[in-house]
Amino acid sequence: MLNVGFLSAWHVHAKGYANELEKSGKVCIKAIWDEDADRGKKFASERGADFIADYDAFLKRDDITALICNAPTTSHRELMIKAAAAKKHIFTEKLLAASTADCEAIREAVDKNGITFTISLPLLSSPKILYAKQLIDSGSLGRVSGARMRRSHGGVSDKWLPEYWYDVSKTGGGSLMDLGAHPVYVLAFLFGTPVRVLGMTSNLYGTTSDENAIILAEFEKGVIASAETAFVTYGVPDILEVYGSEGSLFIWGEEVKVASKAMGSLGVRAAKPETFPPSKPSPLMQFVDACINGTGTPEHLGLADGLVMTRIIEAGYLSDADGLVKKF
Repeated sequence: MLNVGFLSAWHVHAKGYANELEKSGKVCIKAIWDEDADRGKKFASERGADFIADYDAFLKRDDITALICNAPTTSHRELMIKAAAAKKHIFTEKLLAASTADCEAIREAVDKNGITFTISLPLLSSPKILYAKQLIDSGSLGRVSGARMRRSHGGVSDKWLPEYWYDVSKTGGGSLMDLGAHPVYVLAFLFGTPVRVLGMTSNLYGTTSDENAIILAEFEKGVIASAETAFVTYGVPDILEVYGSEGSLFIWGEEVKVASKAMGSLGVRAAKPETFPPSKPSPLMQFVDACINGTGTPEHLGLADGLVMTRIIEAGYLSDADGLVKKF
């Protein structure tokens, strides 16, 4: 049994993480710390856990081995550096931090203290995304020249996002920082670190954060890809398209199709699900198992992955601000 503490219930995924942990039968939620005492007390009461208002006292709890961080993104640096110094394993909701400098400081603290660290990049557990990676790496699509990924919803236009989600002093940004992280980390998983980035955002409904955003990135070997996101669209499934000289891949929600010269001229066929790689456990459960078994940070869910994601998004915002391409 792994004993964990929660760093805040600020993030919209906090309740879902708590439910997942409790249902696993592998975890006991011992205590909650929250920068908002009323919210923290309520969350702790719902979980049958202690609420501890003082963060230093919280970290001194010797019955807590690991921490689940759902705190505001802009507070991650301070909280995680202290947690690492206290030798607590850390699982964090994305982003790792709001800036590259903060990410580097967190990495230094984690490396120094030798703890297990995991960041939540859930699409990297998806058979469809793993299938895309398999096709690219095997050369089945030939020489890949381009890709596109989109994840968007109508949280602003349909007025269901909570008001605090627009407070950039805590979130660090809007649609690009939040929902846009998914296409960014997927493209980095598929193609590595980009060599240059161009970003653009817009604000259609007048909230205090960006509501619509795109990043164009050039990766090694000439691959040019777009990461697209928005809080102002309706009915758009997750989209991933990868374009190669010998074939192309098209994922629209649950629909997966492949065009390949091997299948005949301009043939486009549905991919067979039985050919997909198996699904991986969620990042949260990979973290739990790694802590219990002492196997270290799960593959593709570590500090380096979180750092690259923040670097790309930060470059996108800087590019949007001055209109210049940012080189890596």
